[in-house]
Parts: sequence; structure tokens; C-alpha cells
Amino acid sequence: MNATVEQLAPVEQQATTGWVVAALYQFKEVQDAAALKERLLNLVGSINLCGTLIVADEGINGTVAGDRVAVDAVHQFLLDEGFKSMEYKESHSTEKPFRKMKIKLKKEIVTLGVEVKPRDLVGHYLDPKEWNELIARDDVILIDTRNDYEYKAGTFKGAIDPQTETFREFPDYVKKELEQHKDKKIAMFCTGGIRCEKSTSLLLQEGFNEVYHLKGGILKYLEETPADESMWEGECFVFDGRTAVTHGMEEGANIKCHACGWPLVPAEVELPSYEHGVSCVYCIDKTTDKQKEGFRMRQSQILAAKRKRL
Repeated sequence: MNATVEQLAPVEQQATTGWVVAALYQFKEVQDAAALKERLLNLVGSINLCGTLIVADEGINGTVAGDRVAVDAVHQFLLDEGFKSMEYKESHSTEKPFRKMKIKLKKEIVTLGVEVKPRDLVGHYLDPKEWNELIARDDVILIDTRNDYEYKAGTFKGAIDPQTETFREFPDYVKKELEQHKDKKIAMFCTGGIRCEKSTSLLLQEGFNEVYHLKGGILKYLEETPADESMWEGECFVFDGRTAVTHGMEEGANIKCHACGWPLVPAEVELPSYEHGVSCVYCIDKTTDKQKEGFRMRQSQILAAKRKRL
């Protein structure tokens, strides 16, 4: 397959009723991923949709947002294309969660960088109730497979942070930190479930005996689990304009630093280090004055564009 191909489709202003947000994925052999990408582009060019869909030989992955008609249209399109076992979850956003609609052609729908077979070899799926029972045990190693900034926003009580900046780093973490625990019960989780499809497949491929993961990921857990029965702490980082969600899939209180991407709780926004679009407590010492001035210019351009649309 060629290098990543990306094409944008225009998105009209959404009505005041809010946005339906659909997160979806499925590992499924795609005979001609490039042709599927083109069919998707034809579809999204005619409906009010924004977000990102990634197409590869191994399946489809992404999050889209739009009105009810648009989201239903792309959902039905994918069902008609044979994606009948999608992990599919909906939530809502009061504001437009993505700037544009992107369709990307890639080698993997989630990049691990190591060949695994999630359609053939995968860990034990657990629903939220089963998950709570498992991770409450003392003989279970609980691992958050997400990136460091996602862990910062919230995680399950007692979860290990692999301190990875990208999912590509996870195989190295397994080799360095988990090799000696092949006979232990390993429980892993991620936002929507897709990264755990690959991470559990990787561990089984490497000879681990008991590997479990949360079906539907954190999003499904927060959707179905009452707060008083939950073992989740904090908020769940999401890759859209909402920054994070919490129980019942409600928008959280975290906001994103648009300079470095890290989620910030309200108290961190009040610190002198925070300047919207320019810096926060996590990045203020990592950029030069020249870079900060560039961020300020970018922020002023964004605000000017918003005023123009209004």
C-alpha cells in the first residue's frame, strides 16, 4: 500500500441541536482499501459530517460527528460494505468537535508497528461488570495501554501507566517490563477497545497465558456503569474538541492545551503558566519565546476566522 493518502471534505455549520459523535472500528479484511476510501469520500462530500476515518487492508477506524441523518448515513454505508460487527458507540457534543472531515488511507487502522493478528488471536473480552470483578483481584496486573497524556486525564484505580507517548512504544514496554509476568493475569484497557485488540493479540503472540481486555473500552464502561459502581477515576480523554468525557458520556471539565495537547483540570488553567493556545504548566518550559510568539499568532488567526464565520 502507498504512503498515507488524505483528502478533505467540506463541512457545513451544524444546527444548534448539537452534534452526534460516533466512534467506530472493526478489524476486517478489506480487498481494496483505496477503492473503499474513494467511496467514503463520495459519501461524505454530500452530507454534513466532520471527523476522521482511517481505512486500511485490516479494517476501518475513526470518529465522526454530524447531525442524526449524516451519522446514520455513514453507519449504514459501512454496514452495507460488510462491517457488520463494528464496535460502535455514540455520544453528543454541544459544539463542533472536529474542524473538517478527513479520510485517510494507512497501513494500519491503529499503529502498533508490529505484525499481529487481532482477527484470529485476541484476549478474553469482559463486560463492565466482569471487568470490575477482575481488576478488584490482587493477582491481576492492570495496564493502561493509552498514551501518557490520556492517563493523566483519568484511569482505572490501580492501573499501571506504561509512560508511552505513542502506541508504537507499547511493544518495547512489553519486552522491558512484562516479560517476567507471562504466567500472571494481565488486564488491559483503552479508550474504545481498538488498541487492546492489538495489545492483547501481541501478548498472546509473545506467550502470555491469561490476557483480558475491556470490551468496548472506557467509553462503553462510562456509558453503562453507574458512577457509584465505577472503578474509574477522573475523566476519559477523547480525540475531539470535547477533550474528555465522564460517566454517562457527559462532557468533562478538562480542557486541552492547544500548544502541547495535554488535558488540564480547571485548577491548572488558573495557573500563571497557562495562556490559551500558547502554554500550560506542562509545556511552558519546553518551548522558546519565538515558538510562543508563533503560537500567539496562530491563536489570533483562529479567533479571527471564528469571528468571520459568525
